[in-house]
Amino acid sequence: MKRRDVLKSAGVASAALAGAVGATGVVVDEIWRDAQRQRELPMRIRWPADGQAQPQGGWPLLVFSHGLGGSRAGGEVWGMAWADAGFVVLHVQHAGSDLDAVRQLPGGFAQVAGLRAVANAQQWLQRMQDVVFVLDEVVRRQARGAAGWSEVRPRQVGLSGHSFGAHTTLGMAGQAFPGFAGLQEPRLAAFIALSPAAPARFAEQGFANITRPTLCITGTRDEDVLGTGATPERRLAVYQALPAGNKALLLLQDADHMSFAGQTGPALEIRARAAISRELQARHHALVARLSTDWWRASLTDDAQARARLAQPEGLAAGDVWQRA
Repeated sequence: MKRRDVLKSAGVASAALAGAVGATGVVVDEIWRDAQRQRELPMRIRWPADGQAQPQGGWPLLVFSHGLGGSRAGGEVWGMAWADAGFVVLHVQHAGSDLDAVRQLPGGFAQVAGLRAVANAQQWLQRMQDVVFVLDEVVRRQARGAAGWSEVRPRQVGLSGHSFGAHTTLGMAGQAFPGFAGLQEPRLAAFIALSPAAPARFAEQGFANITRPTLCITGTRDEDVLGTGATPERRLAVYQALPAGNKALLLLQDADHMSFAGQTGPALEIRARAAISRELQARHHALVARLSTDWWRASLTDDAQARARLAQPEGLAAGDVWQRA
């Protein structure tokens, strides 16, 4: 029985989504409940399309964490490309720092002080616990024989996120702060941080324990959106502070903060944007989707062809930078 039919027989509502980057298989929206924390997590699950060859050990798994004020719709462009490449993609919505939380603020996205208050350390810790719960839930679903989940590889997982989701990603990778030694979740094997930002202090020490493959993606217009000093230079500083050996940087000329949210349409207009960033958005999206897919393939499936493409990525324009160290 095909995967689509298995999910339908389990009573799962699904829809096929298509986009400029690729067309995915079954897409499922669910609510996952963390009983221990009394917390509900809206989830969007993207399954690879039928007809793809399943790797030995099961479908590799990717988790995406949205930025402040986002939802499970965040990262759609990336998720479609990754599912099209044979990954199961879980888009997690983080209560307390999601769209619902921002809508409750007086002024919404226009209230920068309110946004800063929401993007606090407590919410960062909750987000990381969300990721741990999601990884645990995958194992629980496999144990009880839930439809489709026996085909998923529960370890060697990739984690990615945009903005606040990038902070979540780096925290799960081992970023430390004074009084917080950082996490070392053993089921995570590789990371992509879109629009990360280094703290003003403690940067090198804080990133010293991140030794697993980590790709940082930012742009020359990826500026401060919360008034916290997250300049393009501070975003580049994350890559510079990571230990050498398993790190990479993609810097895109004239890409702004919303270029990396992985969405299209009105969702990107919550902040003022330069016309050039909009004009280049389709090219930037295609490049990030292609290069990030190769990063996952090389890091999680030992794909030699993907590693070769990463040595000299195609499609870079004047001003774009690709570095590895």
